[in-house]
Amino acid sequence: MDANYETLDLRRDGGLLWLVLNRPHALNALNRTLIDELHAVLNMLHDDQSIRVVILRGAGRAFCAGLDLKEANNAGTGKMSVAQGLRDQRRIAELAIKIHRAPQPFVAAVHGAASGGGFALALASDIRIAGESARMNAAFIRIGLSACDVGVSYFLPRIVGSSVASEFLLTGDFIDASRAVATGLVSRVVPDADLDRAAEAMARNILRNSPLGVRLTKECLRYSVDAPTLEAAIAMEDRNQILTTQTNDVHEGIAAFLEKREPKYEDA
Repeated sequence: MDANYETLDLRRDGGLLWLVLNRPHALNALNRTLIDELHAVLNMLHDDQSIRVVILRGAGRAFCAGLDLKEANNAGTGKMSVAQGLRDQRRIAELAIKIHRAPQPFVAAVHGAASGGGFALALASDIRIAGESARMNAAFIRIGLSACDVGVSYFLPRIVGSSVASEFLLTGDFIDASRAVATGLVSRVVPDADLDRAAEAMARNILRNSPLGVRLTKECLRYSVDAPTLEAAIAMEDRNQILTTQTNDVHEGIAAFLEKREPKYEDA
């Protein structure tokens, strides 16, 4: 957490981490440095469970405008090999995988543009809150690529259903905040000036719960989305409930409920 980052602004507040994409002059577009630094932080989060919730947002006027096409175009001195192209593609796509697999819930606070890879980062997050200025789209299809990129074809239909997902992906049209909340793409819409406050309130509501309970809930949700049967999902739920009953925190939670006070969890 002491590392100095060129393209990220990290702010720790107890168990909450603010992870801010910090290339405002480029609408936080994903250049190589930002991609590498995001990987470094996501790798750290996998091992540091004292960080319990992450708020992901962008500095300046936008959440993230997607891949930095200016850098990508300037770097291209010739036709890229298929092997190198796949390596670079997977390097970006693994950001979505790591957010999805992280033990910490991610709250994406989206304002301004969230396009292409930025849209994917928001979709990979567990909860999305939008400012009124939010505009999201699968920008890839607008530049001759497939709209299915960086996990978007996995997350989007699971969030909004196949018909709405098909509309968004096949057209590449922007989704404004009102349409996003109507389709369930985001949990709520707030004025841009209230976005940080709303995201922090959501994070605090998560932090008041037991650390293990939150981690197992995110894990169970992740597996249950793809569970082949109801029985498979319930088997995971049963396992998690029995695991949590063996902790000191569950006894503290019950005692606090009965005594009408806030629990003091210790992740033990």
